[in-house]
Amino acid sequence: MLAATALPAKRIKVLVIDDSALIRSLLTSIINRQQDMVVIGAAADPLLARDMIRERNPDVLTLDVEMPRMDGLEFLEKLMALRPMPVVMVSTLTERGADTTMRALELGAVDYVTKPKIDIQQGVNEAGQELVEKIRTAAAARMRAPAPVVLRPVLAPVGNRRASTEKLIIVGASTGGTEAVKDMLMQLPPDSPGVLIAQHMPAGFTLNFANRLDKICRIRVKEAVDGERVLPGHAYIAPGGKHLALDKSGANYITRVLDTEAVNRHKPSVEVLFKSAARHAGANVLGVMLTGMGKDGAAAMLEMKLAGAYNIAQDEASCVVFGMPKEAILAGAVDEVLPLGEIAGHILRRVCALGGGNRV
Repeated sequence: MLAATALPAKRIKVLVIDDSALIRSLLTSIINRQQDMVVIGAAADPLLARDMIRERNPDVLTLDVEMPRMDGLEFLEKLMALRPMPVVMVSTLTERGADTTMRALELGAVDYVTKPKIDIQQGVNEAGQELVEKIRTAAAARMRAPAPVVLRPVLAPVGNRRASTEKLIIVGASTGGTEAVKDMLMQLPPDSPGVLIAQHMPAGFTLNFANRLDKICRIRVKEAVDGERVLPGHAYIAPGGKHLALDKSGANYITRVLDTEAVNRHKPSVEVLFKSAARHAGANVLGVMLTGMGKDGAAAMLEMKLAGAYNIAQDEASCVVFGMPKEAILAGAVDEVLPLGEIAGHILRRVCALGGGNRV
């Protein structure tokens, strides 16, 4: 257990919670190498961590899932109800691990890193860069107690087959985006325009994410595969570790899944999806930029607007991190800024008012 020390005001105070002494040591080493953050405690289980939180007032927690005495999800749920604070999950990259990570994000975790990347054999460069960036993002995140679950009504059908077929909803998201995407998709009716989504996620997580959404949404939600036709009432999630792009085959829109280099350090990248939408769909696009850190997609969202798209950014108050929407607004790429809960309804009203015309 580390002794509390006097710290410069601007350093991010991190509490590490993991039952593995090796992982605690490695995380501590990675974090303490940074000038802007420091580990103020390392606990082997949540019950030890509970006392450290009271005594040392950390800015960010890193939290394992499988631990003795109380598992990470149970602790996270209690923490967010009593004292909401930024949490970065440390997860295993397995089907079970992916499911647990999705649940952690639902409970209020800001982000996650995968344990296979935290490997001494690899060194700490790759793992360290991802971890410390996510800690910085978490420290800047808007935290609030979980709101009571309010089931938003499914919006009225579009009622116009041509509009549903021609129009496309193109979405970019990062930190906080899994819950934002869920909130938006749950409101869409079964005949809504097709939706393509680039959410920053690694390989191994997006199939689980899509399956979870498919069970609770009225539209079909799936992980995208290369070359499939984009259909109304369907949402296509970019596979983790690959890019999703839009293409056209005759009169039909189709998906392209690309295993090319990362763009803006991301794969999938919002930039890739938005550029392809500008090129192939133009004025038939309704673009949406949701919560996330950084500026991935901002320049390409302007390209969509110049091609005739109508673009919406999530407002600051409802974002976990107001990074990507802010950059899109500053780039002049956004037509309207709306709270998360109003975005789906606004899109559907625009589609219904068009009567299937070619201009959004």
